[in-house]
Amino acid sequence: MNQESEVLFDVQGCVGLITLNKPKALNALSLNMVVSIHNQLISWASDESIELIVIKADGNRAFCVGGDVRALYDNRGTNYGSEFCGKEYLLNTYLYNYPKPYLALMDGAVMGGGVGVSIHGSHRIVTERTIFAMPETGIGLFPDIGAGWFLPRCPGEIGMYLGLTGHRLNASDCIYTGLADYYIQSEFLEAVVKKLSERNVTRSKINDVLSEFSINGESSDFYKSRNSIDRCFSADSVESIIDRLRKEKSPWGDNIVDIINLKSPTSLKITFKQLRAGALMKRFEEVMAMEYRMATHVFKNNDFFEGIRSVVIDKDGNPNWDPSTLEEVTPSEVDKYFELVDGEPSFN
Repeated sequence: MNQESEVLFDVQGCVGLITLNKPKALNALSLNMVVSIHNQLISWASDESIELIVIKADGNRAFCVGGDVRALYDNRGTNYGSEFCGKEYLLNTYLYNYPKPYLALMDGAVMGGGVGVSIHGSHRIVTERTIFAMPETGIGLFPDIGAGWFLPRCPGEIGMYLGLTGHRLNASDCIYTGLADYYIQSEFLEAVVKKLSERNVTRSKINDVLSEFSINGESSDFYKSRNSIDRCFSADSVESIIDRLRKEKSPWGDNIVDIINLKSPTSLKITFKQLRAGALMKRFEEVMAMEYRMATHVFKNNDFFEGIRSVVIDKDGNPNWDPSTLEEVTPSEVDKYFELVDGEPSFN
């Protein structure tokens, strides 16, 4: 293994091991990492000596905080954004359909593109250090990498709540929402991999090993807020959601309104349409095609690059969204983000 590489590949017994290796950058995904992981997974899929895949990350702060948005910002005005998302979404689709067990050790911050290389696996493991979020509406984007598939399939209206607000989940929240399968203390992750590498693996044996190390953890806060979330976020528009939150007349509702009002109005509206549409789609590949179109249109407009400027470049936390209000984002403007684009990859 080349320890200087952004992503490392190794074999431990019957385990193909992927290690994200950019801890100083919180393991943000570059285009090279996306392509390298995809190519390695293709190779391991036909290697009979590899029975399962494990993906983990170096460092204890982050599994992966998403794609390298600085590179996207620096390449604004080019085709780089569409190229990056095309290859990333093809990887997400390949993972969703991967023929071998794929275990993701989601230890630390897991956001955006980091969710994309973990949540579509067969076994998703969270730890006491897990912080899971899809915060894209706060940077002028939308929850992508297949979020149009997995967020609407969370219990009730939790997916819409997460997509619009970017709310951060802990390990117990991830288990409650179905976004993870096992809660294992981080100190035992190496032992899990070692034990799996020493036996002939079947899915039932993997489950046995993971169950041996798993714990229940504390109750999720969603047990307390679920009814309010379902009541408010089942509305038929973002504006109606905000209206219902205000009618709650509670500190919780007022706080959520304040959070939503900080997000890009365009991002909020296209996310709402995306998640409602994704809930009705029968195939994951349909969602990925929709999200590719959305991303390509996003990269042609203001808000994403303004969001990155505000959060990453200048760090002033004061983005100048355009349009600046929900009322200015008309249905016809929203519809444009879902139109076909030239050069779409085939996700089938």
